[in-house]
Amino acid sequence: MEEFKKRLTYFAKGEEYHLQDFMGCHRTDDGFVFRVWAPHAKQVWVVGDFNDWQKTHPMVMDDYGIWSITINRAQTGQLYKFLVQEPNGKEVMKIDPMALRYEARPGTAAMVTEMPTRKWHDGLWKGRNKRSNNFSRPMNIYEVHPASWKQHADGSLYQFKDLTAELIPYVKEQGFNYIEFMPLTEHPLDASWGYQVTGYFALAHAYGEMADFQEFVDTCHQANIGVLIDWVPGHFCINADALAYYDGTPTYEYQEKWRAENRGWGALNFDLGKPEVVSFLLSSALFWIENYHVDGLRVDAVSNMLYRDYDRGPGEWEPDQYGGNRNLEGIAFLHTLNRTIKWMHPEVLMIAEESSSQVKITGRIEDGGLGFDYKWNMGWMNDQLDFYRMDPYFRKDNFNQATFSFMYRMSENFILPLSHDEVVHGKRSLMNKMWGDRRQQFDQLRLLLTMQMTYPGKKLLFMGGEYGQYLEWRFNEGLEWSNQTDPLNDQMLAFDRSLNHFYLQERALWELEQEEASLVVIDADNRDESVLSFIRQGKTRHDFVVVILNFTPVERDHFTIGVPYAGIYHEVFNSALKTYGGTWETDNPESQTVARPFKQFDYQLETNVPAFGALILKPTKVTIKPHRHKKK
Repeated sequence: MEEFKKRLTYFAKGEEYHLQDFMGCHRTDDGFVFRVWAPHAKQVWVVGDFNDWQKTHPMVMDDYGIWSITINRAQTGQLYKFLVQEPNGKEVMKIDPMALRYEARPGTAAMVTEMPTRKWHDGLWKGRNKRSNNFSRPMNIYEVHPASWKQHADGSLYQFKDLTAELIPYVKEQGFNYIEFMPLTEHPLDASWGYQVTGYFALAHAYGEMADFQEFVDTCHQANIGVLIDWVPGHFCINADALAYYDGTPTYEYQEKWRAENRGWGALNFDLGKPEVVSFLLSSALFWIENYHVDGLRVDAVSNMLYRDYDRGPGEWEPDQYGGNRNLEGIAFLHTLNRTIKWMHPEVLMIAEESSSQVKITGRIEDGGLGFDYKWNMGWMNDQLDFYRMDPYFRKDNFNQATFSFMYRMSENFILPLSHDEVVHGKRSLMNKMWGDRRQQFDQLRLLLTMQMTYPGKKLLFMGGEYGQYLEWRFNEGLEWSNQTDPLNDQMLAFDRSLNHFYLQERALWELEQEEASLVVIDADNRDESVLSFIRQGKTRHDFVVVILNFTPVERDHFTIGVPYAGIYHEVFNSALKTYGGTWETDNPESQTVARPFKQFDYQLETNVPAFGALILKPTKVTIKPHRHKKK
């Protein structure tokens, strides 16, 4: 009892990390105990299958606003809710915010259940992650919406048993080494894609049993594939039977109406300054890490937690105590979140989906960052997609869109996303964003993916982009796997597979990624021909690759670039080969350098660059002059 009171004190201080251990529904020697936080309710009853949904089991509130009762008739698998009497006397049926499982939709009742215990087999994976530096490892993420990756012939959803059998081998073969799932938490509406959460501790019923997801993650880890999940601590579903105004007053949301309302999503914003809410969210984050062994959280909509004026017009918000637009409670929460996760699980990756540049997102809190490991580079994504939509005739006048990210690449630790947000709501599929006819679109999609894979930053691609799906993503249907009967789609899939495996094996593309020396620009000023060239450098001086990207439909014959060392360079990747859907029968022959200056380089080489093509060259025989030390 003394330990329980201590944990209630932690809960009230915002320092309880495992709230699910005693809140919600738990087995005891006398049946099941039910607990719920509703500090301003007049009365709360637990109603369910065990009492015919009648008000026969009134709960008792303690000094911390927690109502509790033990029911000996409750049994595993039964459904229940909390009937909350608000201060005005109105009675409202509410979900259990701490439930581990809910009934199938459209029902919203919680199920009496317990977290399955598992003997895990991923010790080798977890040990390797703890010992190594994730910044100097390759990270190629396949972003997945599990309800629409594939569906059964009758239209029923794939569950995690199906995904274990089919998604994991596909990802492994295709050359991705991480899977990132859009939210897996319980939500009432498919059209929200999971971002309107009701159950922060519950795997969505439609995706199968809790043990199935544990099995999925364990199997991924044994295949050397990491698992990331999207997590939504900024806002929650406005449904009246969920968290919204839980006890009839602002409970999980801000007291001020203008701060509580999230107009962009039609949701409610968490009060990130309320200690009990902080305990709730910290516990949710740790729950998925510890019970499902996920390798990282992508925190959604971080901007909404950073700024008081986010998505609000003039006169619709009030400044902070310093007269600014910062959400000081939100920033403090993100500090607490990242400190807590890194203290308890330093190997877990914390990723921010954030679109502004006013606040430093990654890096140590002590150095002015928010403590995240990575930030999605939305600027890179928007610039590149705008550039590839453009008629190539005008690209010479807008060449800075292809190169601008060179200027700020070291400002954060970036992930380069080509994500779900860009292939929905009339934005068209990734392939169909490209300028030109269908064959030119595929040429440029291969060019774009090569640029993404060779540019500094971790990689993320939304499902369907790997084979160039024509139609934009539809959340309620499976991907168009039948596209692969088209040779261009099938060749695109083969290209993506080759490119991904090349990235995983080519150390120069990732082992120095957090250092300035990782990237050496050869020529970012060739606007007239619209060809960009740069070097990616590995740890040793001779370990590097040369990347040449041609953004026009004109083949550049006898094209000249500068290189750092004399010798022979051979082509290791060519996006225009026929096997990938291009027109080239074979690679370029080896190139021998000549001693002629090119910008900062002492040597030049010549090669032929395909129209809308990407080349990657690697030195085979180079002469590296030793450093000369001046005599003192």
